[in-house]
Amino acid sequence: MELQRPKFESVGNESLENWQLIGFGGFGQVFKARHKKWRCDVAIKLPRHAAGDIELCEEANHMAKVSLHSSVLRLYGIYRGCPPNGGQNIQLGIVMELMDRGSVQTLLETLSGPPPWPLAFRLAYEIAQGMNFLHEKNILHHDLKPSNVLLDGDLHAKLADFGLSRVSTSVLMSSEEMSTVKGGTCQYMPPESFDPSYKPVRKFDIYSYGILLWSIICGKKPFPDATLALLKLKIPKGDRPPCDEIDQRKAEGLRELVGLMERCWDGDPSKRPDFGECDEITKDVFSKHRAGIHQAVGQVMKKLVQLNL
Repeated sequence: MELQRPKFESVGNESLENWQLIGFGGFGQVFKARHKKWRCDVAIKLPRHAAGDIELCEEANHMAKVSLHSSVLRLYGIYRGCPPNGGQNIQLGIVMELMDRGSVQTLLETLSGPPPWPLAFRLAYEIAQGMNFLHEKNILHHDLKPSNVLLDGDLHAKLADFGLSRVSTSVLMSSEEMSTVKGGTCQYMPPESFDPSYKPVRKFDIYSYGILLWSIICGKKPFPDATLALLKLKIPKGDRPPCDEIDQRKAEGLRELVGLMERCWDGDPSKRPDFGECDEITKDVFSKHRAGIHQAVGQVMKKLVQLNL
């Protein structure tokens, strides 16, 4: 059957210059390039193999449905051409908004801990906003984690990497890395998803959001030393990242956010909230700290500049 390519603006080599490799993984490579006519830098995601074209087009279709939301990475078009060092074969790629400040994961690593509370609470709110929009469009993310939440020049969060996304209840397969199995990354996967007969539903993303909240609050990776086999054994038995080091009196609203986090990762999917409720709670928490957001962002940006990031 012939591949049905998304009907988006086509971007070819004649429009691009100054290619630079900025990321790679099991999916393929991500380049930064300058679009001559648009006079701006863009990101271009290329699959590792031509067989990835179908998945890439599916990802682009999902992005197209949601990329107009302020908390979702913007899709610009489809690349079709011969990228640098790619030989003479024509390749397809996704042309996306370039995010200047990496991801939540790189931010936490750079800070060696959590961001200032106003920024942490804004990140929690913006991610909840974006995920609620995805679910309202009947799209599941299925790999929500710090490295898939990108940051723009003002450290606003945008959801990215829809490579595992599907319309609700579809079956997912991935073999990206050791910690990634059917439907996502183990540290962020709910206990029910380790059942071979599991079919993804919205509560999958809710659980992942709970673990992501823990990472933002604590500034750490969950289960850093656990093997894949151990995760598959312990998460279904109720193991979660530790909360004893979180002083809930440190910031107004932190108690409410921790409570939301624990509800999101409940072992019973029916007890998890939806993203509409997550949006409401995180909006309220962030509203208590909105006045301090500019100072918090400035504090973090100063450190990033000092480190030439």
